[in-house]
Amino acid sequence: MRSLGFDVRIASGAEEAGALLAAVPAGERVALVDPRFVGHLHALRLTLTDPRFPAAAAPGALTAQPEARPALARALGTVSAPPGAAGTGTVTDAGVLTDALADALDADGVSVHRPQLGTLVATVPTDAEARHAARVAVDAVDDEAVRLRSAVKAHDGFFTTFFISPYSRYIARWCARRGLTPNQVTTASLLTALIAAGCAATGERGGYIAAGVLLLVSFVLDCTDGQLARYALKYSTMGAWLDATFDRAKEYAFYAGLALGAARDGDDVWALALGAMVLMTCRHVVDFSFNEANHDATANTSPTAALSSKLDSVGWTVWARRMIILPIGERWAMIAVLTAATSPRIVFWALIIGCAFGACYTTAGRVLRSLTRKAKRTDRAAQALADLADSGPLAGLAGRIFGRAGLAMSPAFVLAFVAAGVLISAVLGRPFGDAGTVVAACLYVMFAGAAVARPLKGALDWLVPPLFRAAEYTTVLVLAARSDAPQALPAAFGLVAAVAYHHYDTVYRIRGGTGAPPAWLVRVTGGHEGRTLLVTVLAALLADRGDDFTLALTALAVAVALVVLVESIRFWVSAGAPAVHDEGETA
Repeated sequence: MRSLGFDVRIASGAEEAGALLAAVPAGERVALVDPRFVGHLHALRLTLTDPRFPAAAAPGALTAQPEARPALARALGTVSAPPGAAGTGTVTDAGVLTDALADALDADGVSVHRPQLGTLVATVPTDAEARHAARVAVDAVDDEAVRLRSAVKAHDGFFTTFFISPYSRYIARWCARRGLTPNQVTTASLLTALIAAGCAATGERGGYIAAGVLLLVSFVLDCTDGQLARYALKYSTMGAWLDATFDRAKEYAFYAGLALGAARDGDDVWALALGAMVLMTCRHVVDFSFNEANHDATANTSPTAALSSKLDSVGWTVWARRMIILPIGERWAMIAVLTAATSPRIVFWALIIGCAFGACYTTAGRVLRSLTRKAKRTDRAAQALADLADSGPLAGLAGRIFGRAGLAMSPAFVLAFVAAGVLISAVLGRPFGDAGTVVAACLYVMFAGAAVARPLKGALDWLVPPLFRAAEYTTVLVLAARSDAPQALPAAFGLVAAVAYHHYDTVYRIRGGTGAPPAWLVRVTGGHEGRTLLVTVLAALLADRGDDFTLALTALAVAVALVVLVESIRFWVSAGAPAVHDEGETA
C-alpha cells in the first residue's frame, strides 16, 4: 500500500475506520483494504489509484475520491460489520466490510468502478487452504507482464500492433521508472512533429528524408504517451486535452510543412493539402456522429452488425478492415515513407485517395447498419448530434420560421443533404464572387436550420453533422482555390484548421460527459451556417480587390482560433473537465 502512495493506518472496527476517515483532509483519496487480502500489486493499483472514477472496488479493496467520501462516510454508518471488523483511511481489518461498503455506495447512487482484472488475482481467502491456493495463483501470473500488456490498446491498427507496440511499451515503462509523465511525452511528440514539419518545409530531399524519420519518431512517442498513462494510471484533465488536440495539430502542421516545401520547388499544393485535411476530418465526423447516435440506443442490432461480428472471427479480415480505413498508424507510416521517397504532391494525392476510400467504406457500412437496425435513439443521443451539428443563431432563427412552415417535417438528413448540395453546386458552378453563391448560402442557412428544428432521432440523422462539415469546409476550399487573391489557400487552410479544432474539441467534451461547449461560444463563432454565409459574402464583396479576400480569411481564422483556443484551454485546465485519457481514433 505504501508503494502505491498511501499512508497506512490500522483500525479495530468500522467505527474507528469512520473516525480515521474523518481525520483525513477532505481533498484526499482514501482506501480500505481487507488485511487478509491476497493478490497482485497491480490489481490493487488498478483498483485504488485510477483517477478517472469517484469510487472503485475489487474483492477486499475499496477506494473513494473526495467527491465520493461523504457517501462512504454514510455507508460506514449504516453497514454492519461482524465482530472484530475494522476499517481505516487506507487499510482495514474488515472481513467483508469493503464489499458491503461497495454495495452501499452503489445503492447511494455512487458509480463504483470494478476494474477487469483478467488473470490478476484479488481475493480474500477465508481459511489456510484458500490462502495457499490464492498465493499459488499469484505466483503463477507475472504481474509486470500483465501490466505491460494492459498498457497497449486492445484494438490498435496493424502497423501499430506489429511495428510500434512491441517496443513502445518498454519505452513507456522506462519513462514511468524515471518519473516522466504522459503529458511530457505528448509534448515531446508534438515538438518532434513540428521539427519534422520544419524539415519538410525546406523543400530539399535531405529535409524530406529527415521529416519522414522524425514523423515516425513522433508517432512512436504518440503511442508511448497513452501506454504510459495506462501503465502508470496517470490520467489527467490536461492530458485529455493534450491527447485530444495534439494529434490534429501535428498532422496539420506537417501538411503545412509539405505545402511550404513544395512551394519552394515551385509546386503549389495548398489545395491538395486542404483537400486532404477536409476529407480526413469529415471521415472522423462520420465516425463520431454514428457512435454518439448509437452507443446508448435500445434494440441496437442489425444483420450487417451480425455479419461484422462473424467476420471478426476470421483473423485476417479484422486487420484488413482496420487497415483500409487508413487509421493514424497506417496513415502516418504512408506519409513518412512517401515524404522521404517522393514529392509532396504524391503524398497528398495518396492521402486524398486513401481518405476518400476510407470515408466511403465507413459511411456506406454505417448507412447499411442504420437502415437495417431498429434502434430507438435516446434524447441524450439526439442532443449529442445537435451539439455536433454546431448550429448558430441563424440556423435557430431559420428553424423557427421554416419549421412552422412545414419544411422541418422532411427527414433531417434529407434537408441537410439538400442544403449541402445547393451550396456546393453553387460554389463549384458559379464564377468566384458571383451573387448567386450568396443566394445559395442563404438557402443553405434555411435548409440547415430546418434540419435541426426537430430532435435528430431518425435512422440516418447522424449524417447531419458530417454533411454540415463537408459543406462548410468545401465552400472555404473552393472559394479560396478559385480566388485570384494571392495566398488565399494558405489562409483558408488556417481557417479550416481553426474551425476543425473547434469541432474536435466539441467531440471530446461530449465523450467526457460534460456536454457541448457553452452556447455563447457557438454564437460568437457564428455556427457553421453563419461562418459559411460570411465567407461567401466576403468573396462577393472582395472579388476584385486584390489580396483583401486573403486578409479577410486570415482575420477570420485568427479570430476563430483565439476565441476557441482560449475557451478550450479554460475548460480543459478547469476542475470541471473530465479526467480521462481518450483513446481517439484507432492507431
